[in-house]
Amino acid sequence: MRSVANKIERLDGPPSMLAGYAQAALGLLPLPGGSSTLPERTLALEGYQVDPANLAAYAGVCGLRLTNTLPLTYGFVLTFPMVMKLLVARDFPLPAMGMVHVQNRIEQSRPATVDEPLDITVRAENLRPHDKGTQLDFISEIKVGRELVWRQVSTFLKIGGGTGAKDKKAPEELTLGAPATVLKADQKLISRYAAVSGDRNPIHVSSLGAKAFGFPRTIAHGMWSAAAALAIVEGRIPDNVVYDVRFGKPVILPAKVNEYAEQRADGTWELALRHPKKLYPHLTATLG
Repeated sequence: MRSVANKIERLDGPPSMLAGYAQAALGLLPLPGGSSTLPERTLALEGYQVDPANLAAYAGVCGLRLTNTLPLTYGFVLTFPMVMKLLVARDFPLPAMGMVHVQNRIEQSRPATVDEPLDITVRAENLRPHDKGTQLDFISEIKVGRELVWRQVSTFLKIGGGTGAKDKKAPEELTLGAPATVLKADQKLISRYAAVSGDRNPIHVSSLGAKAFGFPRTIAHGMWSAAAALAIVEGRIPDNVVYDVRFGKPVILPAKVNEYAEQRADGTWELALRHPKKLYPHLTATLG
């Protein structure tokens, strides 16, 4: 867990993602005698101004409307370079390559506007065992002045050396009707998202890189899926909202996936992306 004495490291600008992946490739194996605890460090970037061109490209590649406010999931793109900087640091206890993004929770009090200066912080917390390996959370926060407008908990899993405990959840009972829409993704689209987001992980952009990590072909970014899934409910998302996403099986490219959307009586949305034939989940989420 994070110490109250967590050191703040102030940044002059967003860290380089290319440099981050280069460091990640060199850090496939933990350093001899490396730490087994998370660094007590918070990265901080103050007064960040959103690039309108990048925002427009993001909206386009995710199928979202371009407005003066930031899409609910855009904060992930703003904070991920800082997540990578923590991941590839020499005192980080786990190698960055091979990390799997398994869950993402966004809490927004109101959308930030494109012209507002943003104060961004990122830290790592809650290193813990998992039946398949080791899990941890990255906590990202965005403030406008003193107002916390956006907070995210991104849960990552490093597979290997887990507890071996079995998940005893009951099998899921499917009561699906017709899909609300179909999302399509191919390598050209996902390469565009990689360029816009800076997330050029080889599993998304390189066939050889994907195969090296056990995938038959490249896969879509989970957070592209999480963003694209929101297009169906645009205009009906409240300003004060929580978006809780669990990632299932990867979307192997090229792909068509069925999207299901149902609104509960309390106004909360249930969203799901599923394989069109086998119906296994790629993503399940609640929004409300």
